[in-house]
Amino acid sequence: MGLSLLVLTAAAPAARASSAHRLAVTGYALGGTSRTVIAASAKALTTVTVDGVSINATGSRVEKPDASVASVRRIAHQQGLRTELLVSNYSNDLGDFDTVAAHGLLSSDANITRLARTMAGYVVSGHYDGANIDLELVQRRDAAGLVRFAKALQAAMPAKKTVSIDVSASTSVAEYRAEGYDLEQLGRAVDVVQLMAYDQHGPTWSGPGPIGDLRWQKRTLATLLTEVPAGRVDLGQAGYGYTWPKSGTGTTVTDRAARARVRKDGARAVWHPASGEWSATLSNGTRLWWADARSYAIRTKLARKQGLHGLAVWVLGSADALK
Repeated sequence: MGLSLLVLTAAAPAARASSAHRLAVTGYALGGTSRTVIAASAKALTTVTVDGVSINATGSRVEKPDASVASVRRIAHQQGLRTELLVSNYSNDLGDFDTVAAHGLLSSDANITRLARTMAGYVVSGHYDGANIDLELVQRRDAAGLVRFAKALQAAMPAKKTVSIDVSASTSVAEYRAEGYDLEQLGRAVDVVQLMAYDQHGPTWSGPGPIGDLRWQKRTLATLLTEVPAGRVDLGQAGYGYTWPKSGTGTTVTDRAARARVRKDGARAVWHPASGEWSATLSNGTRLWWADARSYAIRTKLARKQGLHGLAVWVLGSADALK
C-alpha cells in the first residue's frame, strides 16, 4: 500500500461503542444478507462490515459495490448500526485469496493511490461509515506495502470515516511478519485491528479440530497485544463449523445446520470447555467442530478482561443470533 502521492494523516481515534462499558461488536455480512438476519443481532451489534468488493487480478482496480452490498448497508443503517465496506483480494475464480493480486496492489504506489481513492469514493458515495481491509495470504515482501495502503486509505477519507484491517492469527511476532503483517505500524495506521482468530483447523488444510481453540486464541491475542494497544483490537470469532467426512472433502456448516445434522443422526454433541467449542462424530464417521453462541459468550468475557475495543464475528446468518 504505497503512498508516495498522498500526504499522510494520523489515524483517527478508534471507533468507540456507544457506551463506555459496552464492547464494540462487528458482524461481517455478505451482500444480500436479509433484514431478518441483521435485525436478529442488531441489539448486540455496533457495526456491520459488508463483504464487499474485490481487487482485480493485477491489483490495479477494485470493482464497484453492487446492489446486494448496498442493500445490506441500508438495512444496517435502518437498524441504527455503523457500516464498513470490506475490500479483499478474494478471487471467485481461484476459490481463495489471490496472492498475485495482493502483490500487484501492494508493490505499486500508483495502484495503492488509485485504489485508496477509489475505495474512499465508494465509502463516501455509498454512505458507509468506514472501510475494512481484508487482504489475506499477504507475503512478507508486501508488509510495508500493506501499511502504506492502510495509511493511504485513511488519508483519502474524511476524518470521521474509519479504517479497520483484518489480520490472520499467529502465535509469534515472527509468524505475523512472515504473513505480511507489521503489527506495530498497522496498529498506528488504522483505527481497529481485527484479529481473525479462526480457521485454525479446516477440512482442506488440517485434520479435525477446533475452528479457533480458546487456548490458541489467547496465545495469538497475547502476541498481537505486544504490538498493538488493546483499545485498537477486536477479537475475531467464528460463527460456523466444518465437517471432516471419512471420504471426500468437508464443508462449512452454519451453527444451526451443525446441530441439525447431529440431531438427525442421533449422535451426541460434546462441549469442550478448554477449547470453547462443540464437536460430534456422526454414525458414518464424519467429524464436526463448530463455534456457537456459547463460544461467543466466552470470547466476550475474554475481550472484556483484556480491555479490547471489541469483537468481530464471521459471519451473520451463519452464526447464532448475537445477544
